[in-house]
This record gives sequence, structure tokens and C-alpha cells, in this order.
Amino acid sequence: MRLKPEPTPVILKRQGGLNVWHSLWLRAVLVLGLVGIALAGHWFDREGLRDNIDGEVSFSDVVYFTAITVTTVGYGDIVPVTDRARMFDTFVVTPVRLFIWIIFLGTAYTLVLKSTWEQLRTCMIRQGLNNHIIVYGYGATGEAAVTELLRQGVKPQDIVVVDQYTARIALAIERGVTGIEGDATMNAVQDAACIRTARAVIISTHRDDSAILIVLSARQMNPHVSISVAVRAAENEDLMRQAGANNVINPVSMGGHLLARASEGRHVVEYITDLASADGRVVLREREITAKEVGKSLEALTTGKGVRICRAGKIYGYWEVETHALQAGDVIVEIARTHPHETVQA
Repeated sequence: MRLKPEPTPVILKRQGGLNVWHSLWLRAVLVLGLVGIALAGHWFDREGLRDNIDGEVSFSDVVYFTAITVTTVGYGDIVPVTDRARMFDTFVVTPVRLFIWIIFLGTAYTLVLKSTWEQLRTCMIRQGLNNHIIVYGYGATGEAAVTELLRQGVKPQDIVVVDQYTARIALAIERGVTGIEGDATMNAVQDAACIRTARAVIISTHRDDSAILIVLSARQMNPHVSISVAVRAAENEDLMRQAGANNVINPVSMGGHLLARASEGRHVVEYITDLASADGRVVLREREITAKEVGKSLEALTTGKGVRICRAGKIYGYWEVETHALQAGDVIVEIARTHPHETVQA
């Protein structure tokens, strides 16, 4: 695990075609070009200017007058006296002055105000993150996970997506979620995602070694958070659990199971898909029993069809005697109807 300190990443950082220094050089050249236009006009029409000090308008006087006129409205020591000189100052120099001020203000915004505002906005967003879900990796699987979370009714502001690619973060933010561009294996990035106050973590990276590092870091920073991770190689599943993952999902193995089931008939696979999807007619959910349900059997539940319970870290199926009397602290897995007011049997 890399513990090298990193600066707090900025939420949604989009990099343009030019870097900061190229942009500054371009603006400097533009300012010099505008000043050059004003200087050339004043020099070629220097007969229309009057120097109230010595009566002569030299090249240095033209440079001075141009600089003062572009940056201010002048001091009155050198003034335009002809109509042509006045019209040039009105319709050329005045717009040049405005453009230069716009460039200066834009530069100040880019270098100071924008950075300050982004840091302030990031701080405000982080203060509002609590009991949220973090999704590390916004590839095909991560995007599908976010889609399912939104279908399940999770608010977009309660989802944080972390990815190293700017384009992926931009796509995630378009869906209303919070995005952080950075390397999730770094503690500073996980801290920016407020891992310590998160209720769940979903990890879907393109490499198992990166996923293991993320699991280790997340578990160290939040010992109680629920961590679910997608693994590419079956031999890494035990490593993920040892690193601290609660749920390890192998998309390849899962896809193989579904394909094998589909060879026997389509209804089983359809029902499994129905159970896994939030917009299906039934949903497979996990919850802790209520005080009123203590002592009842798993089959007596009215909220859904109980299929198993978890008691003291052990799993019991609905056919086992341990499910005949529920105890306080039991966690049940049940099949419930997505829309309980429907009259059609699920």
C-alpha cells in the first residue's frame, strides 16, 4: 500500500487542450498584440496628439501615452486634439482597454479564483457526504452498478465515483453523482471520497492487484464498511477476502453459471435476473429482523419469502431447524415483491 501523501483531488477536473503556461503565453501575446495596435495608431497619427509639457510628441511620448490610455483614461499631460485622434481613442483604444481588462480578470480567475472556488466547493461536498456509497472504477461494470443503485432509489448525491480517467468522471457526473478523478489505491484519494463515513464500497477495476490494494486501504481506513469487489481471476478470490472484502463477485464464473442454467430452460435465468434487478417484479433483499419477529419461524414472515438466515456468522437455510425460531440479531435473506400493491402474483 502506498502511503505517499497526495494533495486533495479536485472534484471533476477537466483539462483543456492547453496547459496553464501555454494559456498564459497565449494571453500575453494577445495583450501585446492589442497594445501594439494602439501604439501603431497613435504613432502614425501623432500629429493629432498634443504634449502639454514640452509641446513635442516623441516616440517615448507615444509609448507612454499608449500605456496610460490602455490601462487608465490618461492623466491629461498628453491629449488627442484632432477629431481623428479622438475617434481612434473612442472606437479602437477603448475596446482594446476593455479586452485587456477581460484578459487580466480571466487570468486572475484561472490562477486564483477558480482554484479557490473548486477547493471551497469540494470542501462543501465532502462535509455533506455521510452514509454514502463509493464506486471505485467507472468502466462497464462500475457504470452498471451505479445504474442499479439509482434504480434501487439511492440518491445521486449519495454516490461517489472514483476513477483515473477524466472522460469517465465526466460521464458519471452527468448522472448527478459526485466524481473524483484520482488513483483509488492512494489513501488521500480515499480520504477525499470520505471513506470513513461511507456505508458501502463497490470496487470494479480492470486489474485484480489494484483492487486488492483498494480493499486493503479501504478496510484500514474504515474497519466497518461493507466492501464488494469484482475479481477477474478465480485464484484471487481468497486474496480479496483476506484483504477485507465482504463480497467477492467473479463476473466470469457468474456468467458461466447463468449460461449453464439457461441450457436447461429460460425461466430459471429470467427469475435470477428478476431477483437481481431493482426494476424486476421481485427482489432479493437482506435485513435484520424486527423485535416483533423474534421467536417466529422464517416461514411465518409476512414481508416476503424467507430463504436463509445469518446467525453469529453462520448461514442456515429455510429447511434447517435453526430457522424455526428467529432470534434477536438474526439477519434474514428474503424474496419480496418490488411493488407490494400489485394484484398479479410475482
